[in-house]
This record gives sequence, structure tokens and C-alpha cells, in this order.
Amino acid sequence: MTTNTLQNPMSNRYLALDVLRGLTIAFMIIVNTPGSWSSLYAPLAHADWHGFTMTDLVFPTFLFVVGNAMSFAMKRIGEMSTGDFFKKVGKRTILIFIIGWLLNAFPFFDYNAAGEITFIDLTEVRLFGVLQRIALAYFFGALVIYIGGPKLGWIFSGVALLGYWALMYFFGDASDPYGLETNAAIKLDLSVIGAERMYGGEGIPFDPEGILSTLPAIVNVIAGYLAGVFIQKNGNTFKTVRTFLIWSIGLVILSYVWDIVFPINKKIWTSSYVLHTVGRDLLILAILIWFIEIRNWKGWTYFFEVFGRNPLILYVASGIVISILSMIPVGESSLRGVIYSSLFSSWLDPKLASFLFAISYMLLIWAIGLWMDRRKIYIKV
Repeated sequence: MTTNTLQNPMSNRYLALDVLRGLTIAFMIIVNTPGSWSSLYAPLAHADWHGFTMTDLVFPTFLFVVGNAMSFAMKRIGEMSTGDFFKKVGKRTILIFIIGWLLNAFPFFDYNAAGEITFIDLTEVRLFGVLQRIALAYFFGALVIYIGGPKLGWIFSGVALLGYWALMYFFGDASDPYGLETNAAIKLDLSVIGAERMYGGEGIPFDPEGILSTLPAIVNVIAGYLAGVFIQKNGNTFKTVRTFLIWSIGLVILSYVWDIVFPINKKIWTSSYVLHTVGRDLLILAILIWFIEIRNWKGWTYFFEVFGRNPLILYVASGIVISILSMIPVGESSLRGVIYSSLFSSWLDPKLASFLFAISYMLLIWAIGLWMDRRKIYIKV
């Protein structure tokens, strides 16, 4: 991990990409830290199983942005030696994976029934998670491009999406191959990872960032890379915007057609879900290019640039700070609980209170990012 304090570290960055990255981080913090998980506006909650909400777009958009950034940062990826490739990409993959795993373990201790501090058994900490999926999808996406360039990226994407559909269909239960307890992804994770190291938020051991569903997630990264390559070849032109809009409409329509037999589902990252999210990401990117790069409307972008310039550290901070606030005891509650009840839930509608808490917390993390940006502190892995 390095800290850059150069005089002009942003000179070679692509503004529309920074804004898209910042939008994603801001929305990710909002959906991850509501005041109350029982009081959410529908668009701020993930689909229960099959289906789609705007919250389901956040994570794949981050993967799309990773691929898009890769196309600018590694323009000559195919010319790198094997050693340099694994040193650069492999090191970054390992660091991001470990950071994600340690974030799952934070704060590394708990209280037992007697109120005594007990240290967490790291062998029982959830193995996978958001950052771990980003690390793996980034690595394999970069590897595909390194081996065969954009052409192999297209081929791999098609084979991966069709192959994943086949794996889920033939190795899931015949009665319901895409059900929570009957899909192939959960079967593989249970046998390889083990129930004690899997996510339990669905009421059973099930990991939405598990092994098998990482395969289609790689396509989100490759799609971002291919979009970045297209931008570099064609520039910030109306042709670029028009092409992205056409692809956006086509992919979204195709996703709904595929949804008939392979439902759009974020938690098992179905192939139709990949097409749907890539289509929507292309639409958002086209809009940003139009306003920022073509129309030169940049007065509003700095807020999101703050998030986009330190995305990893601010995402990690958002998880750590809220955990610390929840750990600090205040009477029979915690500091987080007191803040929420006294400033929000005591006088607002439950859903509005929960939403405004999330917005306020996002602004707190933004303030940390602003402090870093003003001091030219840019942390990257």
C-alpha cells in the first residue's frame, strides 16, 4: 500500500470515471449503513431473491469501474513480462483480499456472556466478501486481458456467462436449480469453504460472494475494461455516447429475455443479472461522458471526485468507523444507537430517519475524504 503526495496526482485521470467511482462509493455507503435495517425505502434494499432494485446495481458497478480504470492504468498490459504482471496484479489482488478478510474480523474481539473480552477465532471468520470478490474478479479479468487482449475478453465473457448458466442448471436441484438452498453455488461453497466461514445473513450459511458466482462477476470487470478501451479509441464524442446507449438498451432487453429462464438475481450473480447491470452501467457512463466530457458541465463533480480519488480507503473507513460507533457503550445502548435515536428516529418517520442517518454517515466519510484530498493524500493498493 502506498501513499502518493505528488503535486498533481490526478493529472492523468479520467474525470467521468472518477465521478462514476465516487457515485458508486457514496451510494454503497448509504445502502450499507442505514439507521435501521428494518426501516428501508424499497430502492435501498436488495431484492429478496429474484428481481432487481437500484441497490443491486451498486456492487457490479464497482466491478465495472475497476475494469474501466484498468483500461487506463494498464494500457500496455499485454506487453508486460509474466513476472511484472504477477508482481503488479498479483500483489494488489492479495492485499485487497486480505484487507477484506480482516475487515470481516474487525474489531477482532467480542464479549462473552460474562462480559469478558474474547478474541475472535480467525479460522471461523467469513472468508469471502465484497473486497475479496473485487480482488478475485480484478485478477482474473486482468489475466484474461493479459493472455488474449480485448478479443479474448469478448470470448471469455460469452463462454463464462453461458457456462455459468449450464453449471447452475445441471448441478442445482432439478426441482429448483436457482433456489436459495438448492443452487450449485451454495453446494460448492459448503463443501469447499465450510458453513462456519460463510455469510449467514440469509438465515442459513450462504455466501453471495462465494466461489462459483465469482465467475460471472469477472465479466463485469471485463465489460468495464472493454468500455474503457472503446473510449480511448473513439474519444469523448457523440459516437461514444450513442454506442454506449445502443449497447445499454440491447443488453437490458436481452437480460429480460434471459430472465425468463435464468432469473435476474444478485445473490447468485446470474448471467442475466450481469447483462442487466452492465447495460445500466453503460447508460450511466454515457450520461456522465455527455455532461462532463462533451458539455463540460463540471461544476458539480468535485463532491464525487473526493470519493473517487480514495475509493478503497474510504470504503474500508466506512466499515470501521460505524463498527467503532457501535462498540462504544453509552448507557444501555451504543454511541451509534444514541446518535440515531436522539438526532433521527425520535422525531422522524422511521424510513426517513433511517435514510437520513445513512446520508449523514456518508457525508461524514466524505469529510474524511475531503481532508485527505486537501492534503494531497491518495492511498492506493
